[in-house]
Amino acid sequence: MAISRRKFLGSLGVAIGATTSGALSKAYGASNKHFKGHPDSFGVLHDTTKCIGCRKCEQACNEVNALDKPDRPFDDLEVLDQKRRTGESIYTVVNKFEGNNFAKKQCNHCQEPACASACFVKALTKDKSGAVVYDESLCVGCRYCMVACPFNVPAYTYNDPLTPKVTKCTMCLPRLKEGKLPGCVDICPKEALTFGKREDLLKIAWKRIYKRPEHYVDHVYGEHEMGGTNWLYISSVPFEQIGMREDLGVTPAPAMTAGALGTVPIVVGLWPVLLTGVYAISKRKEKIALQEKQVAVQDATDTATQKMNAQLKKLRETMTKEKEIAVLNEVKKALEEAAKEAQEAKAARSETADTDANAVDDTVDDAGNKEE
Repeated sequence: MAISRRKFLGSLGVAIGATTSGALSKAYGASNKHFKGHPDSFGVLHDTTKCIGCRKCEQACNEVNALDKPDRPFDDLEVLDQKRRTGESIYTVVNKFEGNNFAKKQCNHCQEPACASACFVKALTKDKSGAVVYDESLCVGCRYCMVACPFNVPAYTYNDPLTPKVTKCTMCLPRLKEGKLPGCVDICPKEALTFGKREDLLKIAWKRIYKRPEHYVDHVYGEHEMGGTNWLYISSVPFEQIGMREDLGVTPAPAMTAGALGTVPIVVGLWPVLLTGVYAISKRKEKIALQEKQVAVQDATDTATQKMNAQLKKLRETMTKEKEIAVLNEVKKALEEAAKEAQEAKAARSETADTDANAVDDTVDDAGNKEE
């Protein structure tokens, strides 16, 4: 029976009322309070003037995170000729820019992450270490984080239908907890990557700029962009020339999204209802698809069986016919051989008779001659 849009929305409203009572009255998303970052949080300073585009950082990231191997090996530097971005199994990439400049890209681990501000289930949070961490068990797959990120970093495992998830750089948080450096920092042969406390990295960055003002742009990228990031950059060319956005401003993402996400409690309440409906529809589609598949398989099996039986029957008929022909050929051959043998025997008897007759004649002649 069809249901009108009004009735559907009405029934949905009843479900929402039951779902949003109590714990779901508060959103996990953005806030209008400025967060200055966790004290003593860590980060990485990327001095792009020292990067040689060796892709060692990509290799280390791939191995540390046990990611799928790329189609082309890491020592293939021709890939640098094309602009690449992070993906579901690529947490960091190095790109080559005009003037033989290189820059490494990955999650910048913002002080006030746009992805976390957009996540209403708190699957993405800012850790005290400085890393923006992801909890797969909380994620509902809405992918708002991918839309919100100004650096176009988070990716989604679309090819994994059973356990899809958001993927990005983790700043090697498991290694940090073990007292180790992030994989990319540890392997960099030119020390283009420096790990440490964010406040110390800023001092190092500005010291290099002041010491060589002719070599560096007078700016530390990430110090203030979008409220600041824990991944910092210094460069010898304008950051726009190495693929960095310079239109972001200094306002943190939560300050811009707090109003827009004020409706998140309703979204949170709607989500279980919508997911339940989607799940039910999905299961019904799977059931119908399974039934259709079973019918199709049975039809294909029946058709194949009929075709096989027909071929076997034809083969048997052919074999029977061939057998009959073979027998007839053998009989014919035997008769021909018997006839030939009979003819040869007859010829032999005739020749013997002629010989005997000639012998008699010769005897008679000899007797006559003697009488004379």
